[in-house]
Amino acid sequence: MSLRKQARTLVVQMLYQIDLNPGISAGDIHTMIDEHGRNKTTRTFAWELFSGVMEYKPQLDEHIVRVAENWSLKRMAVTDRNILRLGAYELLHTDTPSPVVIDEAVELAREFGSAQSSQFVNGILDKLLHQPEAPEQSAAEQLEPPPAEKQEPEAAPPAKDEMAPRAPSPYRKSKNPWST
Repeated sequence: MSLRKQARTLVVQMLYQIDLNPGISAGDIHTMIDEHGRNKTTRTFAWELFSGVMEYKPQLDEHIVRVAENWSLKRMAVTDRNILRLGAYELLHTDTPSPVVIDEAVELAREFGSAQSSQFVNGILDKLLHQPEAPEQSAAEQLEPPPAEKQEPEAAPPAKDEMAPRAPSPYRKSKNPWST
């Protein structure tokens, strides 16, 4: 098992712990990651992923609910919900290639979820990957051109990399208790 796969497995287990024991402290989670991470690289990557998911959890949940038709977070299995949070974080806030993120999430769902979990996780993350980030508009607003006086020459659309959110700088101060 690769070091990154070990780290992702550890993160899903820690996110599961948080869901079942919401009062658990960041220090306790850090201790568990230190105890179960096989080496420094695994522990560091696991903590980066875990703290990132915790920092962006409300936004990640919003993204997941938006693409999960007829599914609320509470209705999802705890393991599926946390695998989706991890996958959504990696898709939206890291440079990890999307096929790798989705494949790893599907493998985690096979390992920890039910018989249908891998298909569910794959479908949700694929929808999330292909959903435009533009603010929602009515169909009429989408068809209306901007007023003539405000039209500017069309520029080339930004490259996908320019549109993708990036991971926060490890040097940035954060009020998130899960960040170090």
